Amino acid sequence: MGYYNQTPNGRQPKPSRAGSFFAGVFGVLVGALLMWLLFSQAPGLLPGTDSADSGTQIQQQNREQQGASLDITTDVTKAVDEASDAVVGVSNLQTGGDFFSQSQEQAVGTGSGVIYKSEGDTAYVVTNHHVVDGANSIEVTLADGSKVDAQVVGSDIWTDLAVLQMSNDKVQDVVELGDSDALKRGEAVIAIGNPLGLEFSGSVTSGVVSGTDRAVPVDLDGDGTEDWQAEVLQTDAAINPGNSGGALVNLAGQLIGINSMKIATSQVEGIGFSIPINSALPVINQLESTGEMVRPAMGITLVDLAQVPSTYREDTLNLTEDITAGVVVSSVVPSSAADEAGMRQYDVIVEMDGEEIGDIIELRKHLYNEKQIGDMLQVKAYRNGELLEFELELTDNSTL
Repeated sequence: MGYYNQTPNGRQPKPSRAGSFFAGVFGVLVGALLMWLLFSQAPGLLPGTDSADSGTQIQQQNREQQGASLDITTDVTKAVDEASDAVVGVSNLQTGGDFFSQSQEQAVGTGSGVIYKSEGDTAYVVTNHHVVDGANSIEVTLADGSKVDAQVVGSDIWTDLAVLQMSNDKVQDVVELGDSDALKRGEAVIAIGNPLGLEFSGSVTSGVVSGTDRAVPVDLDGDGTEDWQAEVLQTDAAINPGNSGGALVNLAGQLIGINSMKIATSQVEGIGFSIPINSALPVINQLESTGEMVRPAMGITLVDLAQVPSTYREDTLNLTEDITAGVVVSSVVPSSAADEAGMRQYDVIVEMDGEEIGDIIELRKHLYNEKQIGDMLQVKAYRNGELLEFELELTDNSTL
């Protein structure tokens, strides 16, 4: 049996008219409130507003927001805008042909270069020595695609630098030089050049300075023996074949390095090298003014003692077993500084100006980086097991 109220005769009581009236009024109020909340969230749908105008305004705002997002300017884009017109392509043209065709000049390699100076009607470009080595002629491709004939003013294998000159009629910009000595590890840098040739001209890669004052052994003559240690900046900005001679710039768009090489093995990622502009400038200036890099010379040819078999060390050089490092004089140029000082073939150099000399690289670095033409050089060398001292007045290497 259910529990509900009944009248004495068992009928349900009728609702009062007042209750029905108030229930209706309440329903109307609730409905009105819901409609107000709904339309207040959708401007332009309430009576008295223009929905078409509101929709147009929203679309216009969206377009304005999209347009603003496409015009992005960063420190990197500013630096690229500042420097990119001064970066060029450099094509090494050499005579080629076969039995069936007439010999003609063709590009055997393409690298990059940087316009660093414009004076009178001539512009000057710095690039790498290995980019122009062996060329019969040089063609420079400007940032706008224009091609200009250029001439090699001078080239230096030891620093891997070369200077070109060309007409500046079509030159649009000259790079601003920076200060590579002020660089810090982790500082952002940008490489601009032509990786893999002119098809990808003006390519930009970015990274940081991974290290400064790096010494990288290089084989200059391709004989498998390290001849020199290049003093370079290390960066993780991608440097690929064709980037050689291109620009490494800071976020101000200033040239702080000439891209030169990378370590290219499957185990290595992101190790590229650039010649610091502060080290390059003295070479650039001398190449521009004289056409060659003149360095002090001793007048000898050399062999690392480490490459001499032990039997020759004992029988020919008469060295004791404890002498394991040094540089052997393989020949002496007549009338040279070494000849006049009394040095002879098979002398074994172990010290220069009080510094130990263990190999050819150390000898060349001391001679080229610390001495000038006309300086006196103190040398200690073994001859037949006896330690001798020599004093040389260094001469001009161009006279040998």
